[in-house]
Amino acid sequence: MKRETFLLKAVIFAVGFPVLVLCIIGIPWLVKNPVSPGYAHILYPIVIGIYISVIPFYIALYNALRLLGYIDKNIAFSNLSVSALTNIKYCAIIISITYAVIMPFFYLLAQKEDAPGLMILAMVPLFASVIIAVFAALLQKLLRNAIAIKEENDLTV
Repeated sequence: MKRETFLLKAVIFAVGFPVLVLCIIGIPWLVKNPVSPGYAHILYPIVIGIYISVIPFYIALYNALRLLGYIDKNIAFSNLSVSALTNIKYCAIIISITYAVIMPFFYLLAQKEDAPGLMILAMVPLFASVIIAVFAALLQKLLRNAIAIKEENDLTV
């Protein structure tokens, strides 16, 4: 691995590993040991939504690793990078839609537990994924413009 992207690749793995541990150990434990059996009808849609959102999350992490690989190979200004950014953008949109769909269940759980902080916690992945989608779309547009300028300059010489 190149030194320039090693830290970013390490951060991607550092973000992906705790989510994997949470999905394998944490969420099944929560389902088996709910605070109250009366919460099951509220808890199950939340758990299903979290598991659904994990799939595009890991797809986005894989595309981020691909993008860093393109940077290592000095082909960052290519359509492959645009494709990786497009996939990251769509994954972030899917995650935000998933959390928007399960937000009412978080609201019901917060009302039942009288824990308004739970709503704020539930909004973090929603807003974070929206920010990532907007940032990926912006980078995608900038990269397309840079590729067009590069191709124009290559034809000039």
